[in-house]
Amino acid sequence: MQPTAITNALTIDVEDYFQVSAFAPYIRRDEWDARECRVEANVDRILAMLAQRGTQATFFTLGWVAERYPALVRRIVEQGHELASHGYGHQRASELSPEAFSQDIRRAKAILEDLSGRPVLGYRAPSFSIGEGNLWAFDCLAEAGYRYSSSVYPIQHDHYGMPDAPRFAHEVRPGLLEIPVTTLRMMNRNLPSSGGGYFRLLPYALSRWMLRQVNSGDRASAIFYFHPWEIDAGQPRVAGIDAKTRFRHYVNIGRMERRLEQLLADFRWGRMDQIFLGSSTH
Repeated sequence: MQPTAITNALTIDVEDYFQVSAFAPYIRRDEWDARECRVEANVDRILAMLAQRGTQATFFTLGWVAERYPALVRRIVEQGHELASHGYGHQRASELSPEAFSQDIRRAKAILEDLSGRPVLGYRAPSFSIGEGNLWAFDCLAEAGYRYSSSVYPIQHDHYGMPDAPRFAHEVRPGLLEIPVTTLRMMNRNLPSSGGGYFRLLPYALSRWMLRQVNSGDRASAIFYFHPWEIDAGQPRVAGIDAKTRFRHYVNIGRMERRLEQLLADFRWGRMDQIFLGSSTH
């Protein structure tokens, strides 16, 4: 049952299991092409799930993936979803120079637009890696022609986060919105309420309650995110990783698809561009 008429944004970060930032110390970038790629099959499973519900979403897609699976990119767009950019090579914005970052986001945008024949308006930094130390990234995004970013997570976290950032969509440069992923304000702190590992770890009922609080209390659209590898219990296990990384990556992966189906039933979902920019599907 949908408790409000508010439409929330469903977002998917299209990357493969071996590309996650936490695995960077264990898997070299030059090994990627030798790894078993599972992203296409997993995204097709997600597309089928969304089609069954008549739900549209935003797919923040790596240029690296798009180059290798152009037909997948076209399927995403043909089925009515928004194609957005996750950069080219899943490098954290905080680890790049302004010149390298600008090159990365422009390269990804050009690849995605060439393959889809549609303008790419949105960008999400790998690992939400825009923060206090690299606010110049917003200048690069505006100059590259992006209309919105969803790259800030207003929480305290060991890998990312800008806890004092605004919790809701706001203009960071003329013509450029930052649309942070969703948090719930409680006890003078922001609680993560928007997917990823927290959604797999916490009881589903708690995640649902937090999203409903944002819809009913803040009267705001929530932004939820997940990755194709999170529904893939059969993915190859990465050897030699530390216990914390292993737990974060693999916890409750076998339950994720069922939880997503419940989430799709419990809330109203749509595309980032349509909710925040008023863009039409075509």
